[in-house]
Amino acid sequence: MNKDVKSLEIKCVKSLITGSEFTAENIGILVLYLSVVLEILIVIIDKSNYTNPIEGQLFRVTFLLASMKVLLTKYTKKEWLVLIAFGLLGLVSYKLTGRNEILRIVVFVAACKNVDMKRLLKLVFYMTLSGCMLLILLSVSGIYGRLALEADFGRGYVQTRYCLGIGHPNALHCMFLMLAALGLYLYNDKMRWYYYIILFLLNYGLFVLTDSNTGFLMSTCVIAGAFIVRYWKGLRKQLWAYGAGVAVLLFCVVFSVLVADSRVAKPENYWFASRWVAEAETHLNGRIMDLYYGSIDREGTTATWSLFSVPENHYYFDMGFVRLFYWYGIIPAIIYTVLQVLLIRQFYKKKDAMGLVVITVFAVYTVVEAHLVSVYIGRNYILFFMGMYMSGMLGLRSEKEENILNAWKLLDRRYS
Repeated sequence: MNKDVKSLEIKCVKSLITGSEFTAENIGILVLYLSVVLEILIVIIDKSNYTNPIEGQLFRVTFLLASMKVLLTKYTKKEWLVLIAFGLLGLVSYKLTGRNEILRIVVFVAACKNVDMKRLLKLVFYMTLSGCMLLILLSVSGIYGRLALEADFGRGYVQTRYCLGIGHPNALHCMFLMLAALGLYLYNDKMRWYYYIILFLLNYGLFVLTDSNTGFLMSTCVIAGAFIVRYWKGLRKQLWAYGAGVAVLLFCVVFSVLVADSRVAKPENYWFASRWVAEAETHLNGRIMDLYYGSIDREGTTATWSLFSVPENHYYFDMGFVRLFYWYGIIPAIIYTVLQVLLIRQFYKKKDAMGLVVITVFAVYTVVEAHLVSVYIGRNYILFFMGMYMSGMLGLRSEKEENILNAWKLLDRRYS
């Protein structure tokens, strides 16, 4: 992040303390921080056993705050055009499906301009960590929240697995993965070699409690990836490494599309016509099976997909990329995939190897879990990365920037 942005945020903090110099830029940064704080609080409440009765209203508040940041920010003409185009995509999605997530995401990513995202992500990290630790403490002390679940988790036998107040054992290990990934992204350059061992031991200890194979494996991958890029200094400059990240991402998306193909199952005998899909299912613990036999109309299979989805597509299942196509439609899912490829390209330009590790691990994780495909902006750190790099990703930088009032005047003058 350049020095001008850091200087702007320092002025913003001073303004908050002294009550002076409340410029449009300062106010915009303050409201964005407030929006993110609310988003994280919503995520923590969702992870608890409490059902939030005003979640929808809080999302409206965070959207309005992010919108205020956009109105107070200067953008180039290209940035305004792209913002309008993505905004229209969000409006079309909202009109056709009743889901407002794309519109909220577009406004949030646009609002991240001129913000020190590393500093903002540190706020996200410590708030999320504190919230999770509070839920664990309340559960262990017996004050609030379930300590463990006893059930058949799709493995053919009853197990006792610990969730420590965070809803489900898989959700508990998922939050460890997310926090480990974000923490390593922020602090990997300062890590000592033995810190990675401590992280792995924590990961394994949590695995003993949760028995979450996916969470344990993905957490191990992000720790190992962080160790490699920390001590293999030259790797961050290697184009092939980022190309491999793109290949992994595209493989995960294509795999998800193929397993959701409605032609690969035999409804009459509850099995798969495709041998390789049947083999994949043996390693995914019923996740593919749920697409075909978890609902009456085989929700989530390609038979239920459309260009922009429909209001009826609201069934929940684990496979994240499949849910992306099912909930939001083929066109938004393809656009999101392309944006992730462009993000990896930007990681290469900035030699951000830890960003590559995080997005690659998240891609694999999203094949089997849908944590990053949800209504919650505060738990999808890829959106924060896009906010950090969006203008560079799309080649939108230029010298002249205008806020919305001046941009409107210029358009009015041009076409009048």
